[in-house]
Amino acid sequence: MASTYPSACQQVDPDERRCDVAGLMDGVHPIAEVLSKAAGGDFPAVDGGWQRVAPWRPGVEGVVAFTGHAFLAVDDDVSDGTLVSLSPDGFGGASNPRLVSRLAGTGWIDALDIILVARGAGGEPTLVPRSDLRNHPRAEHATSVRSDVTTFGYAAPDDHTLVTLSTGLGGLPEVGLETDPAKDHVGADVVRDALTLIPEGEVVVAACAPGNARALRAFLSAGFEPVASVQLWRPER
Repeated sequence: MASTYPSACQQVDPDERRCDVAGLMDGVHPIAEVLSKAAGGDFPAVDGGWQRVAPWRPGVEGVVAFTGHAFLAVDDDVSDGTLVSLSPDGFGGASNPRLVSRLAGTGWIDALDIILVARGAGGEPTLVPRSDLRNHPRAEHATSVRSDVTTFGYAAPDDHTLVTLSTGLGGLPEVGLETDPAKDHVGADVVRDALTLIPEGEVVVAACAPGNARALRAFLSAGFEPVASVQLWRPER
Protein backbone atom coordinates (compact mmCIF):
# COMPACT_ATOMS: atom_id res chain seq x y z
CA MET A 1 0.00 0.00 0.00
CA ALA A 2 1.31 3.43 -0.85
CA SER A 3 2.30 5.58 2.11
CA THR A 4 0.21 8.68 2.77
CA TYR A 5 2.20 9.90 5.76
CA PRO A 6 1.47 13.34 7.15
CA SER A 7 3.06 14.86 10.22
CA ALA A 8 3.30 18.30 11.73
CA CYS A 9 6.82 17.76 12.97
CA GLN A 10 10.37 18.10 11.76
CA GLN A 11 11.80 15.46 9.50
CA VAL A 12 15.51 14.97 9.05
CA ASP A 13 16.60 12.82 6.14
CA PRO A 14 19.87 10.85 5.98
CA ASP A 15 21.61 14.00 4.72
CA GLU A 16 20.41 15.91 7.81
CA ARG A 17 18.19 18.21 5.82
CA ARG A 18 14.99 19.48 7.41
CA CYS A 19 11.65 19.78 5.70
CA ASP A 20 8.08 20.56 6.64
CA VAL A 21 5.32 18.04 6.18
CA ALA A 22 1.68 19.08 6.52
CA GLY A 23 -1.58 17.27 7.16
CA LEU A 24 -1.54 16.00 10.75
CA MET A 25 -4.97 14.77 11.81
CA ASP A 26 -6.49 17.45 14.05
CA GLY A 27 -5.98 16.78 17.74
CA VAL A 28 -4.17 13.48 17.22
CA HIS A 29 -0.60 12.98 18.34
CA PRO A 30 1.73 12.02 15.45
CA ILE A 31 2.59 8.71 17.16
CA ALA A 32 -1.09 7.83 17.46
CA GLU A 33 -1.54 8.69 13.80
CA VAL A 34 1.40 6.66 12.58
CA LEU A 35 0.42 3.61 14.65
CA SER A 36 -3.20 3.86 13.52
CA LYS A 37 -2.07 3.97 9.92
CA ALA A 38 0.23 1.00 10.50
CA ALA A 39 -2.73 -0.95 11.88
CA GLY A 40 -4.32 -0.46 8.47
CA GLY A 41 -1.19 -1.49 6.58
CA ASP A 42 0.07 2.01 5.76
CA PHE A 43 3.66 2.37 6.98
CA PRO A 44 6.20 5.22 6.81
CA ALA A 45 8.54 5.31 3.85
CA VAL A 46 11.64 3.16 4.19
CA ASP A 47 13.94 6.13 3.66
CA GLY A 48 16.30 5.99 6.63
CA GLY A 49 14.80 9.24 7.93
CA TRP A 50 13.61 10.29 11.34
CA GLN A 51 11.10 12.79 12.67
CA ARG A 52 10.98 14.75 15.88
CA VAL A 53 7.68 14.94 17.76
CA ALA A 54 6.66 16.28 21.15
CA PRO A 55 6.32 13.76 23.99
CA TRP A 56 2.76 12.51 24.39
CA ARG A 57 3.08 12.31 28.20
CA PRO A 58 4.89 14.82 30.43
CA GLY A 59 8.08 13.40 31.86
CA VAL A 60 8.27 10.46 29.46
CA GLU A 61 10.22 10.46 26.20
CA GLY A 62 10.94 7.72 23.70
CA VAL A 63 11.84 6.47 20.27
CA VAL A 64 9.38 4.62 18.05
CA ALA A 65 11.11 2.84 15.18
CA PHE A 66 9.52 1.32 12.09
CA THR A 67 11.25 -0.43 9.21
CA GLY A 68 13.53 2.26 7.81
CA HIS A 69 11.97 5.24 9.63
CA ALA A 70 11.95 6.45 13.23
CA PHE A 71 10.21 8.99 15.48
CA LEU A 72 11.91 10.66 18.43
CA ALA A 73 9.57 12.05 21.08
CA VAL A 74 11.87 14.44 22.94
CA ASP A 75 11.14 17.57 24.97
CA ASP A 76 12.20 20.96 23.66
CA ASP A 77 15.10 21.40 26.09
CA VAL A 78 17.05 19.21 23.64
CA SER A 79 18.01 21.19 20.56
CA ASP A 80 17.70 19.94 17.00
CA GLY A 81 21.47 20.26 16.72
CA THR A 82 21.97 17.96 19.69
CA LEU A 83 19.69 15.34 18.16
CA VAL A 84 21.50 15.52 14.82
CA SER A 85 24.87 15.20 16.58
CA LEU A 86 23.72 11.86 18.04
CA SER A 87 23.37 10.44 14.50
CA PRO A 88 19.83 9.09 14.64
CA ASP A 89 18.49 7.41 11.53
CA GLY A 90 15.72 5.07 10.52
CA PHE A 91 18.01 2.10 10.08
CA GLY A 92 18.70 1.52 13.77
CA GLY A 93 20.55 4.68 14.70
CA ALA A 94 17.56 6.20 16.51
CA SER A 95 17.50 3.19 18.85
CA ASN A 96 21.25 3.18 19.46
CA PRO A 97 21.85 2.63 23.21
CA ARG A 98 24.34 5.52 23.28
CA LEU A 99 21.72 7.90 21.88
CA VAL A 100 19.08 6.71 24.34
CA SER A 101 21.51 6.95 27.26
CA ARG A 102 22.55 10.47 26.24
CA LEU A 103 18.94 11.66 26.07
CA ALA A 104 17.90 9.94 29.30
CA GLY A 105 20.84 11.33 31.26
CA THR A 106 20.71 9.79 34.72
CA GLY A 107 17.02 8.95 34.37
CA TRP A 108 15.29 5.58 34.17
CA ILE A 109 15.41 3.71 30.84
CA ASP A 110 12.87 1.07 29.93
CA ALA A 111 13.53 -2.10 27.97
CA LEU A 112 13.25 -2.10 24.19
CA ASP A 113 9.78 -3.41 23.34
CA ILE A 114 7.90 -4.59 20.28
CA ILE A 115 4.78 -2.53 19.52
CA LEU A 116 1.81 -4.65 18.56
CA VAL A 117 -1.52 -3.36 17.27
CA ALA A 118 -5.02 -4.80 17.06
CA ARG A 119 -8.59 -3.55 17.05
CA GLY A 120 -11.10 -3.65 19.86
CA ALA A 121 -13.74 -6.35 19.90
CA GLY A 122 -16.41 -4.41 21.75
CA GLY A 123 -19.49 -6.20 22.98
CA GLU A 124 -20.10 -7.29 26.55
CA PRO A 125 -16.83 -7.06 28.50
CA THR A 126 -15.58 -10.38 29.80
CA LEU A 127 -13.47 -8.75 32.51
CA VAL A 128 -14.54 -6.72 35.53
CA PRO A 129 -12.89 -3.78 37.32
CA ARG A 130 -10.44 -4.99 39.97
CA SER A 131 -9.26 -2.11 42.13
CA ASP A 132 -7.69 -4.65 44.50
CA LEU A 133 -5.04 -5.30 41.81
CA ARG A 134 -4.05 -1.63 41.68
CA ASN A 135 -0.79 -2.26 43.56
CA HIS A 136 0.29 -5.14 41.33
CA PRO A 137 3.85 -4.48 40.05
CA ARG A 138 2.66 -4.48 36.45
CA ALA A 139 -0.04 -1.93 37.27
CA GLU A 140 2.53 0.24 39.06
CA HIS A 141 4.82 0.08 36.03
CA ALA A 142 1.94 1.07 33.73
CA THR A 143 1.20 4.04 35.99
CA SER A 144 4.80 5.24 35.68
CA VAL A 145 4.70 5.58 31.89
CA ARG A 146 1.00 5.76 30.94
CA SER A 147 -2.06 7.74 32.00
CA ASP A 148 -5.55 6.85 33.20
CA VAL A 149 -4.54 3.33 34.21
CA THR A 150 -7.48 1.08 35.11
CA THR A 151 -7.10 -2.47 36.40
CA PHE A 152 -9.33 -5.33 35.33
CA GLY A 153 -9.48 -9.05 35.94
CA TYR A 154 -11.84 -11.97 36.37
CA ALA A 155 -14.68 -11.91 38.89
CA ALA A 156 -13.30 -14.62 41.19
CA PRO A 157 -11.53 -12.77 44.02
CA ASP A 158 -8.83 -15.44 44.28
CA ASP A 159 -7.91 -15.00 40.60
CA HIS A 160 -5.09 -12.44 40.40
CA THR A 161 -4.90 -12.33 36.61
CA LEU A 162 -4.39 -8.67 35.76
CA VAL A 163 -5.26 -6.61 32.69
CA THR A 164 -4.40 -2.93 32.59
CA LEU A 165 -6.12 -0.52 30.23
CA SER A 166 -4.39 2.85 29.89
CA THR A 167 -3.92 5.89 27.74
CA GLY A 168 -0.61 4.79 26.29
CA LEU A 169 1.60 5.29 23.24
CA GLY A 170 0.66 8.50 21.48
CA GLY A 171 -2.57 8.66 23.48
CA LEU A 172 -3.92 5.38 22.10
CA PRO A 173 -5.55 2.75 24.31
CA GLU A 174 -2.85 0.39 25.55
CA VAL A 175 -3.30 -2.96 27.25
CA GLY A 176 -0.95 -4.97 29.41
CA LEU A 177 -1.55 -8.20 31.23
CA GLU A 178 -0.19 -10.86 33.52
CA THR A 179 -1.88 -14.19 34.18
CA ASP A 180 -2.19 -15.70 37.63
CA PRO A 181 0.20 -18.69 37.64
CA ALA A 182 -2.12 -20.49 40.06
CA LYS A 183 -4.89 -20.48 37.45
CA ASP A 184 -5.09 -22.34 34.16
CA HIS A 185 -5.77 -19.37 31.88
CA VAL A 186 -4.47 -19.48 28.32
CA GLY A 187 -2.65 -16.23 27.59
CA ALA A 188 -4.27 -15.72 24.19
CA ASP A 189 -7.72 -16.06 25.76
CA VAL A 190 -6.89 -13.37 28.31
CA VAL A 191 -5.75 -11.07 25.48
CA ARG A 192 -9.01 -11.70 23.60
CA ASP A 193 -10.96 -10.93 26.77
CA ALA A 194 -8.97 -7.70 27.13
CA LEU A 195 -10.05 -6.66 23.63
CA THR A 196 -13.69 -6.67 24.78
CA LEU A 197 -12.80 -3.61 26.88
CA ILE A 198 -12.10 -1.62 23.69
CA PRO A 199 -14.89 -0.37 21.40
CA GLU A 200 -15.22 -2.46 18.26
CA GLY A 201 -12.78 -1.42 15.54
CA GLU A 202 -10.80 1.04 17.69
CA VAL A 203 -7.02 0.72 17.41
CA VAL A 204 -5.34 -0.61 20.56
CA VAL A 205 -1.64 -1.11 21.20
CA ALA A 206 0.48 -3.34 23.40
CA ALA A 207 4.20 -3.32 24.15
CA CYS A 208 6.03 -6.59 24.68
CA ALA A 209 9.70 -7.33 25.34
CA PRO A 210 11.13 -9.55 22.56
CA GLY A 211 12.46 -11.97 25.15
CA ASN A 212 9.03 -12.45 26.71
CA ALA A 213 8.22 -15.10 24.14
CA ARG A 214 5.25 -16.52 26.03
CA ALA A 215 3.48 -13.15 26.14
CA LEU A 216 4.45 -12.40 22.54
CA ARG A 217 2.92 -15.67 21.36
CA ALA A 218 -0.25 -14.87 23.30
CA PHE A 219 -0.67 -11.46 21.66
CA LEU A 220 0.06 -12.86 18.20
CA SER A 221 -2.39 -15.73 18.69
CA ALA A 222 -5.09 -13.25 19.71
CA GLY A 223 -4.68 -11.25 16.50
CA PHE A 224 -2.18 -8.54 17.41
CA GLU A 225 0.39 -7.69 14.74
CA PRO A 226 3.92 -6.33 15.29
CA VAL A 227 4.49 -2.97 13.58
CA ALA A 228 7.38 -1.19 15.31
CA SER A 229 9.59 -0.98 18.37
CA VAL A 230 9.57 1.45 21.26
CA GLN A 231 11.96 2.43 24.00
CA LEU A 232 10.88 4.82 26.71
CA TRP A 233 12.80 6.78 29.30
CA ARG A 234 12.16 9.36 32.02
CA PRO A 235 14.85 11.95 31.40
CA GLU A 236 16.98 13.54 34.10
CA ARG A 237 19.26 15.89 32.19
